[in-house]
Amino acid sequence: MSDVTKLLEIMARLRDPRGGCPWDLEQDFASIAPYTIEEAYEVDDAIRRGDLDALREELGDLLLQVVFHAQMAREAGHFGFGDVVEAISGKLVERHPHVFGDAVVESAEAQTEAWERRKSEERAQKGAASAADGVPLGLPALLRARKLLSRAMRAGLASAPASVEAVEAALGALRDPLEASAPDARQRAFGDLLFAAAALAQRYGVDPETALRERVARFEQELRRTEDLAQPEAERRGAARR
Repeated sequence: MSDVTKLLEIMARLRDPRGGCPWDLEQDFASIAPYTIEEAYEVDDAIRRGDLDALREELGDLLLQVVFHAQMAREAGHFGFGDVVEAISGKLVERHPHVFGDAVVESAEAQTEAWERRKSEERAQKGAASAADGVPLGLPALLRARKLLSRAMRAGLASAPASVEAVEAALGALRDPLEASAPDARQRAFGDLLFAAAALAQRYGVDPETALRERVARFEQELRRTEDLAQPEAERRGAARR
């Protein structure tokens, strides 16, 4: 029995109406989706911390999410895990003609451009009416802004002004007493400011999501250092002895 087959059988047993797990049986695609997103972030966290033992465990948790969704789809007669594997295998072969065919790609950058062109063609074949189609609503806002801005740029469509002046204009709105006093207007003004900053980051080739993550990480380090300095000396000695 292969490792994957073992996992599939365990998942099927958990979802078996005759003796399965009550919690697993109650779940559906919508209820499991938040766990799928959370596990992807935990994989990212393990990578950022350089913890390979944690990465092994988190990748298993993420794989379980795929198996869980596939099991529910199989029970409903839609598709199974094998269909998921077949779909991604076919997609990888089709999108890498320089590996599995006769095409020539000179660099990683050229491959990225070819990949994006192919994805655009696939969206068109599926009847996508807009460059924005297919950008998930559930993405973090800065990441979604970056993807939409990239799509607009590749499509040659007008996008948000990407300049320091645009950021300053958005910031200026927050100095307006009316904007600052009305909650709805204030939220809109902050949205304009963040989007203008994301557009400017895009112009300079900076991923705004990554940039903010790194800044938050620096803030976390600063916070922990401040807490350590504020901790009484006696407590620090006691913690060290423990």
